[in-house]
Amino acid sequence: MSAAPLVVLVGPMGVGKSTVGQLLAERFGVSYRDTDDDIVAEQGRSIAEIFVEEGESAFRAIEKQAVHRALAEHTGILALGGGAILDADTRAALAGLRVVYLSMDVEEAVKRTGLNAARPLLAVNPRKQWRELMEARRHLYEEIATAVVATDGRTPEEVTQVALDALELKEA
Repeated sequence: MSAAPLVVLVGPMGVGKSTVGQLLAERFGVSYRDTDDDIVAEQGRSIAEIFVEEGESAFRAIEKQAVHRALAEHTGILALGGGAILDADTRAALAGLRVVYLSMDVEEAVKRTGLNAARPLLAVNPRKQWRELMEARRHLYEEIATAVVATDGRTPEEVTQVALDALELKEA
């Protein structure tokens, strides 16, 4: 891989990867890219529509391609979809990169996302499903993370600064 992102952000849906990613990109004077946005642009439909029309496994295959393409092409700040780390090849591709896991607890998730129906994996009993998703994914996020940054009760600017401090990166 010749190109590599400066920083890769991972974490659950609604944790603030897009917001923090854009702030980090501004601080470093680099571009920001989100693989979920790549998928929507490439597929011409929302992620929720892909889930409904083709199912989760089809979405994960599309997501894996988008993530690997972005890892190979993008040199700025990259945010991955919440479930991208479920794929072992993706986790392997993240090895050696600066990966920040943005974490939050379920109460923060409720406040931020309302755990709404636009999140296809949380359609029924959102709090319970969010907890189960996090139980299945937390160790994977932690396994690949260079730094773990709790977002609970912090502004996006505070999260950005904590991430910078944790990575010991200097701004442009």
